[in-house]
Amino acid sequence: MRRFVWRLQRVLDVKTKEEQIKRTELFRLTEQLAARRGELLMRQRILQDLLAEIPRDSSAERLGAQEFFLRRVAVDDERIRKLQEEISALDVRHREKTAEVLAARRSKEGLEKLRVQAKEEYIREQERLEQNELDENTTIAFARNEESNR
Repeated sequence: MRRFVWRLQRVLDVKTKEEQIKRTELFRLTEQLAARRGELLMRQRILQDLLAEIPRDSSAERLGAQEFFLRRVAVDDERIRKLQEEISALDVRHREKTAEVLAARRSKEGLEKLRVQAKEEYIREQERLEQNELDENTTIAFARNEESNR
C-alpha cells in the first residue's frame, strides 16, 4: 500500500506552530499580569501595615510615623495607580491573546479533522483497489482453471 500523503500537511504544521507561539505569548502575558498583581498587593499591604502601626506608637513617635506614612503614601499611591493601569492594559491584552489562541486552536482542530477524514478516505480507496485486484486475480485464476480443464 502506498504511503498516505496529505496535501494540506504543511498548512496544519504552520497552524500548529502558530498555536504554540500564541500559547507561549499568552503564558508570558499571564506571568506579567501575575507579577504586576503581586506587586500591587504587596504595596497595598505595606501601606495597610504602616497605617495599622501608627496607633500603636507612643504620641512622640506617632508624629514621626504619621509624617513618614504621609510622605510614603503619596509616592505609593501614584505607583499603585500606575500598576492598576498596567494591570488593566495587560488584562485587555490577555483577553485578546486568549481569543487568538482559541481561534488558532479551532483552525488547527478543523484541519486535523480534515486530515483524519482524508486518511480514512485514502484507506477505504486503497482497500477497494486491493479488493478489485484480488477479485481480478481470482477471476483470472478461475478462467485459467476452466481452460485447463477443457
